[in-house]
Amino acid sequence: MNSLRTRAETINEPERGREPNMASRIDVHSHYMGEVSFRLLKEAGLIPENFPIKFWSAEDAIDFMDRHDIETQMLSLPFSLRGNAVDPQFPAPLIRELNETLAEVVSAHPGRFGAFATLPFNSTDAALEEIEYALDVLHLDGIAQSSNVGGTYLGHTFLEPVIEELARREVPVFMHPNDCIHAADLNLGRVGSFIEFPMDTARNVTNAILTGVFQRHPGLKLILAHNGGVLPTLAWRISEHLGMGQGPGDANIDAQHVEEVLRGLYYEVALAASPHSLLPTLKVADANHLVFGTDYGAAPEAFIARNIEHLVKSDALDDVQRVSIERETALQLFPRLANG
Repeated sequence: MNSLRTRAETINEPERGREPNMASRIDVHSHYMGEVSFRLLKEAGLIPENFPIKFWSAEDAIDFMDRHDIETQMLSLPFSLRGNAVDPQFPAPLIRELNETLAEVVSAHPGRFGAFATLPFNSTDAALEEIEYALDVLHLDGIAQSSNVGGTYLGHTFLEPVIEELARREVPVFMHPNDCIHAADLNLGRVGSFIEFPMDTARNVTNAILTGVFQRHPGLKLILAHNGGVLPTLAWRISEHLGMGQGPGDANIDAQHVEEVLRGLYYEVALAASPHSLLPTLKVADANHLVFGTDYGAAPEAFIARNIEHLVKSDALDDVQRVSIERETALQLFPRLANG
């Protein structure tokens, strides 16, 4: 099928000569902001009362994809929400509706969309139940989780059963940054995406490393948004601090374990393909552990286009590595796409 030809086969073809169905990139970072998403976030208090709403549409998304040589987008709403005292069941019913809506979008547009399921964290049991339903009944492609769950990070006992199940299944887990619970002070009056988002990703993964998450769950398959934020630049620093500043409950790990964990993670390049972010990432992981993403639905299209240009023009990558990032590694993570 023409749409499944690899970019390696077309790398030397003039772009203007490409057939309309020759799109090759797989975008693993795309925000689904449909009507149910807004209801969910509004009930969680994350959207102001008079917020101007522009609902996601498949038509708009596909137009965007066609403009940027994207065959498939992985949709997600990467907010991991805890319950509340007023409604102990929140957010489970709305998240179930969201995941069912994502499955309908995927079914209605074969080959153009995939989806990461969102999990409810009003209880561990609710999250485990949704994993089973989303993956075994809806057949979604993976799980989306934010860098902290109501202030709880990987390595905390509350998240341990969920991580154990995701690792057992070896399902891709898309880790999206989030404000930490101290964001009002740490953001210094600005939006979290300036500084704290990339910090929180590093905070989460570092805590996972130090508490032995990857020792206990070697099957855990994390995809870190935005090349892991500042994590790659901290790799040496983390290793050097072992034995100096670890907590009393931390695992017995060494610098080699840190290196192996960082090399085994997957890094998604949305808004992170400039040399400032790409080069540190390539120091801790091979190019075949990087995947393409846009942050569509959150980032302005001009910003996305500039980031893609950085990726295309990077002299740190050869053509084979670029193909791997834009498509081939994603096909390994999501074999459904490779199988048509």
